[in-house]
This record gives sequence, structure tokens and C-alpha cells, in this order.
Amino acid sequence: MVMVFYGSKGKSNPVSMENRVDHQTKNQITYDIHLASDLGTLYKVRLGLQRLENSISQLSLHRFKIQNTSTLDTFSLTINKTLPLSLNGDRWIEFPIQWPLKEALSVVTYHLTVFSRNILSERNLVNMTACIYGTHGDTGDRSLLRPLQNVQHEEENESFLVIVDAVELGELDKIVLLISSKTDCKLYIKKLLVKESAKEHPIYVFEVNGEFSVDANKPEIQREISRSFVIRGDKQKNDIDNNLNEEGSQTRNVTEYTIKLYTGDKRRAGTDANVHIILFGNEDKSEVFQLSQSLEHQNPFERGKVDTFKIKTKKLGSLYSIEIGHDGKGFASGWFLEKVEITDASRNSVYCFYCNRSVDQSTITLYTLFSFPQELVV
Repeated sequence: MVMVFYGSKGKSNPVSMENRVDHQTKNQITYDIHLASDLGTLYKVRLGLQRLENSISQLSLHRFKIQNTSTLDTFSLTINKTLPLSLNGDRWIEFPIQWPLKEALSVVTYHLTVFSRNILSERNLVNMTACIYGTHGDTGDRSLLRPLQNVQHEEENESFLVIVDAVELGELDKIVLLISSKTDCKLYIKKLLVKESAKEHPIYVFEVNGEFSVDANKPEIQREISRSFVIRGDKQKNDIDNNLNEEGSQTRNVTEYTIKLYTGDKRRAGTDANVHIILFGNEDKSEVFQLSQSLEHQNPFERGKVDTFKIKTKKLGSLYSIEIGHDGKGFASGWFLEKVEITDASRNSVYCFYCNRSVDQSTITLYTLFSFPQELVV
């Protein structure tokens, strides 16, 4: 077991729990820890297992207490967690330190979405971690290849979700990737998106667009990825109002989007429910659109069919996600959505959003894997 301490003057190196104090009580272990430098006021502790291999044992933690032997300042916290948190799962937990008269940070859940080409097929051959950095410290190295969620796979493009629990990091600014392998392999990563699970915004975008080659001459690769941009979703309404007051600005700021929805070709894939969609770009988001008038079919969203819709809204910039769902009404409300393609003629771009799963009554969020020029559409 190791610990990392964060303070107002920096953070410690990993501290191994070796120096046990004599006269232990039942179910309690006390350690003496000597930090190499003054960290200032401590605000966060990361506690974890240094290694998981060669052992299937688990560590149950009930309560944590720390005391400065010089000042006698004492902090204690009830944990009640077991490491690792799941089979082959995260072997670290973090918690804030709250001192009297000081406001502590919160523990939040971060959603890290990885967009790549071949990580899923190579995941059993490599070790891959990410360390997320912000104004309030970092997460330490967290595994990207433990049990994954929201896995999307379509030809050469794929995405998956990694969940990281950590003390809030503040404004995110970089991610450090560490990739190692015992065999030769190449991984291609397109981009990383990070957001707090409980919030729609901000979304931190880290563009990678790079290939990582691991071989005998370079068995470990470390790459620092700086933040590309932040999607905050809080564009000032005053700016919009001022633009709308200018002569002809309404026409200039409106564009048409062509939306193609691909319903799966399998039993009970279609739906009679009312489908709605919201578009999100790096400049703004659209209002809610009800998709009812298909250009091809009188009854849209039937099995194995493609339905096209045209909507007009303000210019949103480069699209990065959509929210799509339905109201569950009708005799057959279940709907298997394969993918969504959205064409923005004003930007000469087509955006692809892969789903490949059933959409129930609640709204789901899809992120674009890639975009390409409109003239490449066959």
C-alpha cells in the first residue's frame, strides 16, 4: 500500500507503508511517515495498491486518521471501501482533507472518453494509463483498459468510456499518457474528452491524432497531451442578442443541417415513437428538434431504413456531440439506432455519430468519432 499527499506547496512522492508503529490494536495499523519536504497545508490524499499482480487479495479500508506530530493537527475520515474497487479495476482512491475553518474540495466522478482506432483489439497486449492534471493537482496514473463502458466499434473507428473518481481538479490543462507492452504493437488515438459526470459542461477536449509504436527498442512511451479547447456551453446571450439586432444578421447566423438516421436491420428495430434531437457544437447548441417529416418515408424509423431530415438553426461551429431520444409512445416504441450522419453545408463537413444499440425513452448522448469533407460522401 502506498500514499501520495498533496499540499499547498506541492505533492509528495509515493510513500510506502513500511514503518509500522509498535503496540497495534485489533484491525488498526499505525505508520510513521516522514515527508521529504514541507508540502504546506495538506488538502488531498491518494491511497492505493502499488501492484496487483501475483496477488488476488483485497484490502478493506474502514477509517483513515492522520496527525501532524509537531502541531498535533488531526484529521479523520470514514472510508468503507475495498481495493481494488472492482476486479481488475481502479486500485486508487482519493479523498480531500478538511481542516477546521477551511473548506474542503469535493470528490467527483470524471468521464474520460477515448476515441481511437485499434485499442480495443490490442487491449490484452498493452498497459495504458492516463494522468489528468488540473489546477488542484492530478489523478495519478489511472488505467484506461480496465472494464470499459459505452464501447462503440465501427470499422476503424472506436470509442470507450473510462470512469475516474478523484478529488476535483479545477480547470484541466493536460493529460499524460503512458503506454507499455511486452510485444510490438501500434496504437492510434484520435482524441480524449473529459467532463464531470454530473455536469453537461465544461467538456475538455484533448486532440491527439497520433500513432504510438511500442517495440523492443521503445517498450514504454510517455506522451503529454495539452488541452486543445474547452466547450463550456455558456455563450453570452448578450452577444447573440447584439448580433440579432444587426441588419440581416439572422440570415447570416442561420444554417441548414441535414440529418440522416440509420435504423438497424434486425427484429423489432423500428419505432413508432416521436424522436427528438439536440446538436452540440464548440460555439453553441441547438434547440430541441422533433424529427417527424422524413424526406424518404411516410413512416420513419422502420427496420433497415434510412431517414433524412433537414433542420435550420443558428450556426453551432464544429459539431462534437448530439443528444437523441424518444417519448416511448406508440405500439412499438423500442428503437435500434445504428448511426447518425449530420451534414453542415456551411462548413462543408459531415459528422458521424455511431450508436449501435437500443435507444429507450430517455435521451442518450453520442460523440462524433470523425468528420470528413462533404464532397467525399457517395
